[in-house]
Amino acid sequence: MTEPSTTRAGADPAPASAPAPAPARRGPVVLALMLAMGLAALDGTIVSTAVPQIVGDLGGLSVFSWLFSGYLLAVTVTLPVYGKLSDTFGRKPVLIAGTVLFLIGSVLCAAAWNMASLIAFRVVQGLGGGALQGTVQTIAADLYPLKERPKIQAKLSSVWATSSIAGPALGGLLAGYADWRWIFLVNLPVGLLALWLLARHLREPARTAPRERVRVDWAGALAIFATGAVLITALVQGGVAWPWLSAPSLGLLGTAAALAALTVAIERRAAAPIIPGWVWRRRTIAAVNLALGALGLLMVAPTVFLPTYAQSVLGLGPIAAGFVLSSWTLSWPITAALSNRVYTRIGFRLTAILGISLALLLLLAFPLLPFPGEPWQPALLMLLLGGSLGLFQLPLIVGVQSTVPYEERGTTTASVLFCRQVGQSVGAALFGAIANGVLAARLGTDTDLDALAPALAATDSVRRAVAAAVDWVYLGAAGAAALALLALLTLAPRRFPVLQEED
Repeated sequence: MTEPSTTRAGADPAPASAPAPAPARRGPVVLALMLAMGLAALDGTIVSTAVPQIVGDLGGLSVFSWLFSGYLLAVTVTLPVYGKLSDTFGRKPVLIAGTVLFLIGSVLCAAAWNMASLIAFRVVQGLGGGALQGTVQTIAADLYPLKERPKIQAKLSSVWATSSIAGPALGGLLAGYADWRWIFLVNLPVGLLALWLLARHLREPARTAPRERVRVDWAGALAIFATGAVLITALVQGGVAWPWLSAPSLGLLGTAAALAALTVAIERRAAAPIIPGWVWRRRTIAAVNLALGALGLLMVAPTVFLPTYAQSVLGLGPIAAGFVLSSWTLSWPITAALSNRVYTRIGFRLTAILGISLALLLLLAFPLLPFPGEPWQPALLMLLLGGSLGLFQLPLIVGVQSTVPYEERGTTTASVLFCRQVGQSVGAALFGAIANGVLAARLGTDTDLDALAPALAATDSVRRAVAAAVDWVYLGAAGAAALALLALLTLAPRRFPVLQEED
């Protein structure tokens, strides 16, 4: 193992590195990674605009939200499992297996005969999607030396940005002029091309044969899956299918706590645990996990609630409201790509602190917007917010990947993404409860935010109630940013212990 080293004063990155693969060989692999990431990113948005057509054909209006929750659940709970498997058996077989499983799920979704079968097949898709999200990020770190990693990470970020804009439009187009089943079948050519490129061009370092047979902690994997499934079910359904303090909610949360204790006991005894203890014992990884968990929490505020604000308060149509939200996807990849010019001078930690501090101020500024205001005002805030989060997230991901050797990088990357996904699930439940509570206090009813279509928000009292609810959600997001800042200030070392890179 190489020794930790840093460059000039205040900077984390190590100066010496072995030559990376030639760009001519990396190009097809990078394209495959972008296609694979595009499958996972597009699938999270393309379904949203086709829900009316899907419900009209299959029924199941009362449970259609599980089209999204089931997929999110499967992705979240499988991330740490795939991370460990990629460190044990290599990235290539895990990514190929995950892509194949995702495509099988896509075909099954297209053939669904009722809402229950479609939800089940969306879970199958999510089981493959967990491999796509985590392993793609790990391979990207394997391919590029430290100083070049912002380039590939910016490309992957641009895939997410493009998908957030194009996904709903493409889903509506296919559902309106073809058939909603094409939303899933369109994954096939993209996925098959990615598989061909990976199989032909991806070459991994030679792995030394272990002296003993490799043991996979399947008991730990099952325990993690069960814990995550119960916890996310409680968070998704709480306050929607039943009240938070009802027996189902309390029962699920209690079961999740018991399963979490069982998981810890299993992982402590396992020879090769899925989530090793060093993930939380190492200060750098623990701090990044907590900070990006807070990022997942923070991201819910604009992603879920800003479109409702734009339509109900500003009076915009769905397309215009989407553009207000998408402004942050324009600046995020740009600042991410340029972040290496900052962290090579002041270090990963200070760069991330700068980014999240700016994000905290911008989130606090949202409630100060005039009522009802102009569309350019929240759009400008989102543009600046995306830029600040690009400075925050990418240095942390690149930095933490650079503190571990090749054989630990998959587990480390998966733990970071897992915490961010859990943060999003918690944020959706927490901020939904905040928004609905404010609406109930302002309107004197049990109306929730989802029930307020733009047409119902014509009265001034309703518009002001929605504006107040979203203001409080943004204040909650500011609290999440403060938690991320606190994690970096108190837990993260002043300099990340970056390893010299190996071939």
